[in-house]
Amino acid sequence: MFKSISRAVSIATRLTKTSPASAARTVEPLVRSALCVPNSATTRPFTRSIWMMCSNGTASGYRPRLFTSKGVLPSVSCGCGGLHTEGDKAFGEFLNDEVKEERKIQKSKTLPKISGGWELDLNGTEAKLIKSLSGEKVTVTFNVNNSIPPNVEEEPEAGQKPTENEPEIVSTPNFVVEVMKQSANQALVFDCHFPEDEIGHGEGEEESDIFAIREVSFQPAGETDWKETSYTLNTDSLDWALYDHLMDFLADRGVDNTFADELMELSTALEHQEYIKFLEDLNGFVKCS
Repeated sequence: MFKSISRAVSIATRLTKTSPASAARTVEPLVRSALCVPNSATTRPFTRSIWMMCSNGTASGYRPRLFTSKGVLPSVSCGCGGLHTEGDKAFGEFLNDEVKEERKIQKSKTLPKISGGWELDLNGTEAKLIKSLSGEKVTVTFNVNNSIPPNVEEEPEAGQKPTENEPEIVSTPNFVVEVMKQSANQALVFDCHFPEDEIGHGEGEEESDIFAIREVSFQPAGETDWKETSYTLNTDSLDWALYDHLMDFLADRGVDNTFADELMELSTALEHQEYIKFLEDLNGFVKCS
């Protein structure tokens, strides 16, 4: 027992003689390791310590909990870890009904075909129509995103009853026509669109072109992006004789009013198909199914 008391007194004497500088040196590495630039050696233990503070301690006994998740993290039942609210539930029910209604008015689950030997290649919302003839390859590309014109409801005039039927939704996308010759290293590219005042024809009205050329340019073959350094011909101030020849050039390769009508039908069906798919994906995301 005398030896134990002597050892304790000796240890206490050494501790009191320790200088403040050495004590600071003893603590300094710990402070530096905590405040240094985060790396794989410092962030992982710190992250793990936060987890331990929040842990219930069931695996290794009780630990004091400095942070608690009560009232902070959402209560979930599906195991996805996402937030679920009464608003989400109502949102999901609405989407279910919306999908059912859109399915009812969907004309066909299969996309309409374009006459004239065009092959269809789909990549999400982008569609390509490809046709080969006499050493030329004609490619028409369009995207159904932002292809639905805004619905502007006109107020009925005095004495007129408002129309009960909603206007039919028609997709009128901009489209690019690329004409490529086998012996050429560049393609003649037409940027086309559907003018709003030329989409429909009334009975007895003289038929006019339902689509128009906005710009014409030569682009390097195989390029996916429009090269701004290539000269681009804008048709706003173009001679009408030259413009008519350009339209005839497209018509001789199958891009005419009939093609434009069928393209609108295809684009409308594809846009509706993608819209329904979006609603279904949104419903699944909200419900976390």
